[in-house]
Amino acid sequence: MRASVLAVLTALAACAPAAAPPPSAEAPAQNAAISTQGWILASAESRLSFLSVKAGEIVEAHSFGGLSGEIGPDGAARIAIPLDQVKTNIDIRDERMREHFFETVRFPVANVVAQIDLAGYGDLAVGARKVTALTLTLDLHGVQAPVEAQFFVTRLGERRVEVASVDPILVHVEDFGLAAGLETLRGLANLPAITPVSPVSVNLVFDAR
Repeated sequence: MRASVLAVLTALAACAPAAAPPPSAEAPAQNAAISTQGWILASAESRLSFLSVKAGEIVEAHSFGGLSGEIGPDGAARIAIPLDQVKTNIDIRDERMREHFFETVRFPVANVVAQIDLAGYGDLAVGARKVTALTLTLDLHGVQAPVEAQFFVTRLGERRVEVASVDPILVHVEDFGLAAGLETLRGLANLPAITPVSPVSVNLVFDAR
């Protein structure tokens, strides 16, 4: 009798549907769309650097602190560069660049503006990167001129993106009326030459509003 009951229970168990497995905790979440409400520059995590070449062979790296900027809901982007915060790691050189090269009393800030198609990044997943070409307008030393450049746009998180130059952006001093100031710097430093082209690199982090 016991054997018969056991056989019936075994048959019923074999016919019962298997329990559904628990949902995986590792299943990736759906990425939220890129915000079109605008973005603010994370100043402390953003960097603009440039190189100078003196005597034809000595290369030195410099940077600016205190960057600020935003990208509006309409895609209008603006970055402000406070020229009096130039950092060359030599105090007297910082002072000379402010006074004689950038002339920060007259031109305290350089501005970069561009128009960005925010909708073009709507499907960018977290961790993904996209290369984009932009035409920037650089307003430096009282002169506005277009600058063509390519950038990596990387989505760091749901509400954070990074914009970094693919290659150094070449800025020619004569395009912005800086040749005379460069010659003054050369004379003060007693150098045979300072190359009048500066490679500029940017690494900017933006947070959604």
